[in-house]
Amino acid sequence: MTITPEWEQRSTDLWAAIDEYDAADFRAKIGALADELPEGHPVGYFERASAHDSTGEGEAAVPLYQKALVAGLSGERRRRAVIQMASTLRALGNAETSVELLTAERDKGSDHLDDAVTAFLALALTDVGREREAVGLSLGALAKHLPRYNRSLANYAKITMGEEPTA
Repeated sequence: MTITPEWEQRSTDLWAAIDEYDAADFRAKIGALADELPEGHPVGYFERASAHDSTGEGEAAVPLYQKALVAGLSGERRRRAVIQMASTLRALGNAETSVELLTAERDKGSDHLDDAVTAFLALALTDVGREREAVGLSLGALAKHLPRYNRSLANYAKITMGEEPTA
């Protein structure tokens, strides 16, 4: 089954209403939606993983994220799966793996989720004792969004991380 715009809309609507359900009901509704996809569909794994993660069941989410990625999850959902899984791994005490995943993700290209990758990487770096690098990454990401001082803050970020500033 190809995911239809109608299926995507129902998924979007369900996620928008997450706070209207208790955790088990929400997971069941996402599960029913995922069941409409063929068995082993990467998006089904991703949706289930996200539902577990969003309702406090990170340990159940990680293997589902892994299955989604192995099954060929692509596009924005693939990047979201990496971000979400890395964040959950960090929360479960595996910050080193989180750093590895997010560092690799930063090198895979650029899109509108770049700052999310950086933010979660900064959290993981803090957990592994690399606070100075975390601050540098955070400042670098923030610099792009300031109305002024972008260049100055970007250079301070580089200096904080031990890099040469732009002349």
